[in-house]
Amino acid sequence: MKIAAKTLKLFAAIAKTVAPPPVLTVSQWADEYRRLSSESSAEPGRWRTDRAPYQRGIMDAVNDPECETVVVMSSAQVGKTELILNSIGYYVDYDPSPIMLIQPTLEMAQAFSKDRLAPMLRDSPTLRDKVKDVKSKDSGNTLLHKTFVGGQITMAGANSPASLASRPIRVVLLDEVDRYPASAGTEGDPVSLVTKRTTTFWNRKRIMVSTPTVKGASRIEDEYLTSTMEQWCLPCPSCGEHQPLEWERVRLDDATMLCDCCGHHHTEIEWKSGIAAGKWVAQQPAKKRGFHLNELASPWKRWSEIIEEYHDAKSDDEKLKTWWNTALGLPWDEMEQQEDDDDRIELDEETLMSRREEYGAMVPDEVKVLTASVDVQGNRLEVEVVGWGRGKESWGIEYRQIVGDPAKPEVWGKLDDYLDRIWRRSDGMGLRVACTTVDSGGHHTSEVYKYCVAREYRNVWAIKGKGGIGVPVIGRVSETPREKAHLFIIGVDDLKSKLMTRLKHQATGPGYCHFPVNPDSGYDIMYFKGLLSEKKVIRRHRGVKRVEWVKKSSVRNEPLDLRNYATAALEILNPNLEAPARLIGDYNASIPPKQAVKKRRGRMISKGY
Repeated sequence: MKIAAKTLKLFAAIAKTVAPPPVLTVSQWADEYRRLSSESSAEPGRWRTDRAPYQRGIMDAVNDPECETVVVMSSAQVGKTELILNSIGYYVDYDPSPIMLIQPTLEMAQAFSKDRLAPMLRDSPTLRDKVKDVKSKDSGNTLLHKTFVGGQITMAGANSPASLASRPIRVVLLDEVDRYPASAGTEGDPVSLVTKRTTTFWNRKRIMVSTPTVKGASRIEDEYLTSTMEQWCLPCPSCGEHQPLEWERVRLDDATMLCDCCGHHHTEIEWKSGIAAGKWVAQQPAKKRGFHLNELASPWKRWSEIIEEYHDAKSDDEKLKTWWNTALGLPWDEMEQQEDDDDRIELDEETLMSRREEYGAMVPDEVKVLTASVDVQGNRLEVEVVGWGRGKESWGIEYRQIVGDPAKPEVWGKLDDYLDRIWRRSDGMGLRVACTTVDSGGHHTSEVYKYCVAREYRNVWAIKGKGGIGVPVIGRVSETPREKAHLFIIGVDDLKSKLMTRLKHQATGPGYCHFPVNPDSGYDIMYFKGLLSEKKVIRRHRGVKRVEWVKKSSVRNEPLDLRNYATAALEILNPNLEAPARLIGDYNASIPPKQAVKKRRGRMISKGY
């Protein structure tokens, strides 16, 4: 009998060893095996899909054999990065495959690997021994490429053609696709490039996740509109009818939401008490599964917080756009917003001309700091000096030309004299230009670099404009190889959008743009035509829609460029505009040149430039 019992126990152990693993979905795998890390989660420990039940349907769509593409158009604060991590963990542990994760930039891919992926691999026991640490000898793994039995995961930047090099991939994870460049170098659309790598796999998967940007040019919106367009719906506490959580039905004064069916208002707690009965409801049939989420569904964000953030953003189009994208998970429709906003004005040069005013002095007393910008043409320099006060309220001080060949030193000498001026407020206080940006992207690039590198101690910086969604206003600074000048890449599209928003403000205060009526200041009708010389349009480039700024007519656009570059100078300087002007106006004027250069370079490094 003892022998028989031992034999049965042995056979049971063998059967358990050779038996196929249980059939699991991504959410089931995560509930069983995923562990959240303390440095990347406010709730470390075992993963619980029930904490945010809407995640279950999205994760399990990955296991749908009829579905090749899963699309998630969402707000922030809903756990969309965790959806990606759970999918990675599932395929590493349960269904080994070649995987590629694409982030908007190579730097973001590196950060994801270090800050999000590495902690999950370390703290989830089932994954810990399957992917060796990067520091392990002969691990075969690097920061951006990790191997495991049966597959590997490669992390790449959409802006880096080399990182998208040919390799067969079964599972493609595309994060924040609306921030991808239109082309990876000269290779073409990064989404199409990486999708082609999956063609040899019959069971390929493509998971696209992003917060949307601008309506009509949002890639995630295009993908969502051709999907099942599923919405997370909760039952009404009164009538039980399932419906999505929509901002239009939120009452702002008491943070309640209207039921579309019975007309009752209920609080957030009342609506979310039925979260266990929540379900995804598709709006159209499609093989591509698509999901939309907003912060109203999030267990980590209160409705009262969302309303408060809305009130903070609603008076500023750029802030409202960001809130609309990141809180509601919806693309921003600029035309619709303009039509709904009766407080905004249609911009034209005559309107701006009529707003010119008497300052009473060259520089109004409200100005705390001055910045300047320089545009280099073939036969002249164009310069604008702008004053800044609280809330980035601005005052055009002077717009002028320095005529002459920029290849000759005397032209740059005249610029020196101009930038060395002391500008007086009516209270007698004198201000110098605290920071100057010089455009190097056009004529006489070498002369620009030589001029700037010798004057960096005076905060004179070479810049180059770069268009495109997702390009930061101030990018990382590089060093030119020959002249050793520091070169800032400036996100001009974002600057132009911010400027157009500020120009629409009718009430003085934060963001408002003032212009002097003094005819010698240079703010004439041609200046304002140049300031409004471009408009935003949506164009298709290599099959991908994107937002571009194009000229309206043959009017020169130097005034627009210069105002944006003067704004960039303010962002580089980053002064405390709430402080008294005497503390920030004459910026570092008393520091000897070499010490000033060292201090400012240290400041740039600390800012991440």
